[in-house]
Amino acid sequence: MGWLSRLGGNLTPPEEFRDPPLARRLFGDPTWSWVWLVVRVYLGYEWIQAGWHKVTDPRWMATGEAVKGFWTRAVAVPDAPARPPITYDWYRGFIEALLEGGHYVWFAKLVAVSEVVIGVALVAGALVGISAFAGAFMNWNFMMAGTASTNPVMFAISMLLIMAWKTAGWWGLDRWLLPMLGTPWQAGGLFRRGGGSNGGGQQTAASTVPHRAEGGGGGGG
Repeated sequence: MGWLSRLGGNLTPPEEFRDPPLARRLFGDPTWSWVWLVVRVYLGYEWIQAGWHKVTDPRWMATGEAVKGFWTRAVAVPDAPARPPITYDWYRGFIEALLEGGHYVWFAKLVAVSEVVIGVALVAGALVGISAFAGAFMNWNFMMAGTASTNPVMFAISMLLIMAWKTAGWWGLDRWLLPMLGTPWQAGGLFRRGGGSNGGGQQTAASTVPHRAEGGGGGGG
């Protein structure tokens, strides 16, 4: 393996590729955050509208019959040449296990409340990246169960909001939440000790949510 070590020693560090200027502006510059304001309010409204009728329906909040019926139809395997709603056997087995265990009672409540909470968080601009991820995960599960409807469009919009997590909530609560809470790789003001590390002083909102797109989209300090 000596030749491999010699080869590795002659390798130059890989070149760092930067995002295109348009991507840096859209996903890292608060100047364009108004675009994500429109997008996230639309998506949030869709989630609230989808969830509100569920939280007021006993079939969702009491008996879970709505989810039971949906799962029953989803796991059905029709005679050939018709194709079943669920393509993957492992996912059908997962739904069947939930159905046989009677988990639709609590699962229906979880779906209904989650849809409303996700919608409110998106409209308010609170933890947009996490809220959009949660919504996308729900869309993915609906699609895996054989339901298209608006799920593909909502999933695609959620992916864009996830990529724009630093600025999508600039016109919303994230302007204060992100600097306060930070990220797993960068502590926010709430979790830092002594007003910053290495004598850097108090961190401002600009170090967590960038003001300009220069320097690879900003953000992250």
